[in-house]
Amino acid sequence: MRESRLDEKDYKLLQLLRQNARTPYSLLARELKLSETAVRKRIARLVRLGVIKRFTIEYEVAGKEIRAAVLVKTLPQTKVPQVSTSLLSIPGVETVYEVTGEHDILALVSATSIEELNSCVDGIRSTEGVASTNTMIIMRTWIPGPSVGRNRARPNQSS
Repeated sequence: MRESRLDEKDYKLLQLLRQNARTPYSLLARELKLSETAVRKRIARLVRLGVIKRFTIEYEVAGKEIRAAVLVKTLPQTKVPQVSTSLLSIPGVETVYEVTGEHDILALVSATSIEELNSCVDGIRSTEGVASTNTMIIMRTWIPGPSVGRNRARPNQSS
């Protein structure tokens, strides 16, 4: 296999790691029908190629975190990447996506209270180039399990 090409097993490995980056190598090997050593080498190669750019965690403190998706429309003549970059500096903004459709940007935000969420949304609204926002509080998150058919829900609970 050429170094720069990904095969089916690489894509399956990436899918499994995206679902749970802490999955033990032994379980990954079993799912992929490979040896544990082969899995370790594939992960090292994916890091070396820049396919895996960083290792990170997603966390949730049960009952202590409110998450929301904020759709953002920008003003005409505004450079969307500049607004996106500005949004990343606002406390509570976790991830910013530039999207197609009626809105230009989707920002995922988290807060420990409605007041903190309001402050974050106010920060987004006051960003230069933002025309309007539409905020949706995330009520429940569905995460695919390690195997097909093992989905589980994580309800968001406010304190």
